[in-house]
Amino acid sequence: MLSLNNLQNIIYNPVIPYVGTISEQLKPGSLIVIRGHVPSDVDRFQVDLQHGSSLKPRADVVFHFNPRFKRTNCIVCNTLTNEKWGWEEITYDMPFQKEKSFEIVIMVLKNKFQVAVNGKHTLLYAHRIDPEKIDTLGIYGKVNIHSIGFSFSSDLQSTETSTLGLAEISRENVQKSGMSQMSLPFEARLNSPMGPGRTIVIKGEVHTNAKSFNVDLVAGKSKDIALHLNPRLNIKAFVRNSFLHDAWGEEERNITCFPFSPGMYFEMIVYCDVREFKVAVNGVHSLEYKHRFKELGNVDTLVVDGDIHLLDVRSW
Repeated sequence: MLSLNNLQNIIYNPVIPYVGTISEQLKPGSLIVIRGHVPSDVDRFQVDLQHGSSLKPRADVVFHFNPRFKRTNCIVCNTLTNEKWGWEEITYDMPFQKEKSFEIVIMVLKNKFQVAVNGKHTLLYAHRIDPEKIDTLGIYGKVNIHSIGFSFSSDLQSTETSTLGLAEISRENVQKSGMSQMSLPFEARLNSPMGPGRTIVIKGEVHTNAKSFNVDLVAGKSKDIALHLNPRLNIKAFVRNSFLHDAWGEEERNITCFPFSPGMYFEMIVYCDVREFKVAVNGVHSLEYKHRFKELGNVDTLVVDGDIHLLDVRSW
């Protein structure tokens, strides 16, 4: 699971420019977490995932992440191959501010990099060079770095889907083609009923043209829905509700930051507390939902459907 607390090979207060070897291969699921501070006189800085550290000829840059603060605030991403830059991909939704601290999380996925800044999804960048070539991290420009940490994970390497802690209601839910993906709608019975202390983790990838998806915790006998989580990407609303006695209740929509974007990988954690469900997305707390359905022991079924690729479901 996405954890920013159990980082390895942490480097503290490196001198900038920093060029350092990455000790292990960055496989899908690996994270690089960079924490620092933007000085008041910043014009630009960059984080480069490189193949080597050569200056002449200049090492290939697999992923160039370059916040710029002059004229238009933006982030420019690119790839350098054989000393030639490719086309720039520019993000104008700028998460960095002068004289403010930041946390950059770069996640390596099978076909792209996913970047979050200060817990908020920022951008996706499709691989142009095989990320297995990355062996060096470079940080340059006007920036203060407090720490650099790594999480070398192969969680996403698996070609077998996982349904730990659940009994699938339909064996056809899991495709046998070797693709790590479950067909939707996905319906599974919890090996033990819901109650305080229980946790469910859903891992998936949002479709690039997604409108919405839903995660439901259901009382199998009555068909009541104790928790209906319904991110609606077309209107950026994270709707929560319950379906009790054949009727929907009042929707809850308040949220500080909508955590989903088209094309992004996510890990949603649903934790059952005594009074409420707590939901986190990619390691960041998102919302609480007070129990409306009180007989938690009757909640025994999980249903997932909508515009996502479902990769992994776990319960304990």
